[in-house]
Amino acid sequence: MTEQPSSRRVVFQYLVPVHVEVEDGLVCRVTVIDETPVAEPAVVEGDASYLTEAVAAADDGQAWPSWQFGY
Repeated sequence: MTEQPSSRRVVFQYLVPVHVEVEDGLVCRVTVIDETPVAEPAVVEGDASYLTEAVAAADDGQAWPSWQFGY
């Protein structure tokens, strides 16, 4: 019987630039610039001992597009 690898879950947060568009006093679009290198991450939930590994996996140099919400 082979052992299954243990599940490791770490959720972290860090500051990124955000572009917010406002029309008639209402937010109509938010663009998160997702190419920003991870800096000063903070654990939200999970095992903090895996934070370094999680950051390395998330910040591996890939050029991700920005995320946009709105119309």
